[in-house]
Amino acid sequence: MDLKEIKQLMKMLEQSDISEIEIEEEGKKLRITKNFPSGNGEVHFVSAPVPAAAQPMPQQMVAEAPLSVQSEVPTEAPVPAVKQDNLVEVRSPMVGTFYRAPSPDADPYVEVGQNVAVGQTLCIVEAMKLMNEIESEVSGKIAEILVENAQPVEYNQVLFLIEKS
Repeated sequence: MDLKEIKQLMKMLEQSDISEIEIEEEGKKLRITKNFPSGNGEVHFVSAPVPAAAQPMPQQMVAEAPLSVQSEVPTEAPVPAVKQDNLVEVRSPMVGTFYRAPSPDADPYVEVGQNVAVGQTLCIVEAMKLMNEIESEVSGKIAEILVENAQPVEYNQVLFLIEKS
């Protein structure tokens, strides 16, 4: 999406009753949000990390309308480099909060170096107040736990590396 198209979207948004528009194109997201009248008529830009090849926006865009533009780079779950062929990645099937134990005062389901069997519970991912047990799909040894307890996780984010036995 080029600068001309973004300006057109900003004008259309300003003249409509819509307060926000979000567009995803070729893996890149653009969100334009209309600020409610604050009296200063400024344009606010909120930027996220942009790839090095991207060009910065020209300064002429700053004071056209009371809008804020937020550019987002696609956030894919971090994927560690797998060094061995016998390592299996256990990924989160949903967005939620990762818990290593069934309750705050309980022992974790698994530890690094521990052997696990198919169907054994590895952790819980809480999503919308539902506790979803994540089970091992392979037998082996826990090589690495890649998420800290009580941390948010994304869909398809690698949680564990299991060395197949």
